[in-house]
Amino acid sequence: MASTDAEKQNAESVAHSEELVDKFLDAIWMERGLSQNTLGAYRADLMTLGRSLATGNKSIDQADKADLLGFIADRVESGAKPRSTARQLSSFRRFYRYIMREGLRDTDPTADIEMPRIGRSLPKTLTEDEVDALLNAPNTDEPLGHRDRAMLELLYATGLRVSELINLQQSQINFNQGVLRIVGKGDRERLIPLGDESQRWLRDFINGPRMEILLERQTDFLFPTRRGDRMTRQAFWHIIKRYAEKAGIRRKLSPHSLRHAFATHLLNRGADLRVVQLLLGHSDLSTTQIYTHVARERLKELHGEHHPRG
Repeated sequence: MASTDAEKQNAESVAHSEELVDKFLDAIWMERGLSQNTLGAYRADLMTLGRSLATGNKSIDQADKADLLGFIADRVESGAKPRSTARQLSSFRRFYRYIMREGLRDTDPTADIEMPRIGRSLPKTLTEDEVDALLNAPNTDEPLGHRDRAMLELLYATGLRVSELINLQQSQINFNQGVLRIVGKGDRERLIPLGDESQRWLRDFINGPRMEILLERQTDFLFPTRRGDRMTRQAFWHIIKRYAEKAGIRRKLSPHSLRHAFATHLLNRGADLRVVQLLLGHSDLSTTQIYTHVARERLKELHGEHHPRG
């Protein structure tokens, strides 16, 4: 009987925590227009904490500093990395600020908990020669190869996120003005110059190979698959890997490799950091500043290779 009562209490605590977490997610979605992936990460972090607290008959709004430190210590002992722990603590901080604002408690249990120190990893970027080799890898005599070349050219010319690329529609391109209209994270709109080379590949693709791929089918998406569907992130990632191998690029690439190259090469050639921030669609300049470190590392490499006393 006691066991049944404890299980009931545990379930009630979890349900109460879940209700509060869902209200919090609704509120921050309305305020910030966050992506579903970000909201999902917040929910996972908070409900992991909520279920842990429920074993001690507490719901998430009742946690104190000791509860949170104990939770974090258990995570670290289980092998959690500092970056993962920092992300969870950031989720907790935002949640407890919200419930204080809502008048559900007077104190923030995360206030005196320090963030774990983590080294900021530099994005792996391609050299200009490697980008050229990658762009030249598709067989443009074939409709799908022409599509892939147009996608790679556009990605490098604009620094789009992969999700923005695969969801791109023809109506977002303005050839008269030579710009691309993108609505990115948080529903922020930005206009990105296309450049002559990517415009040429796009025009050629739209006027021929795209129609060959679609045949009689219709789609609003600019870069359809052979079946006439929208391309997935995974499918595009396989395309990148295949062409990287063909181009002889041995380093491990990420889906954002051309976005990183776009930003780094602009800075290497003297672009203003705030301009790069606008083009990438970063809300915070500190996010863009990581690329100044990449550019600086590249300059140091070049100095070491070519200066007589490098």
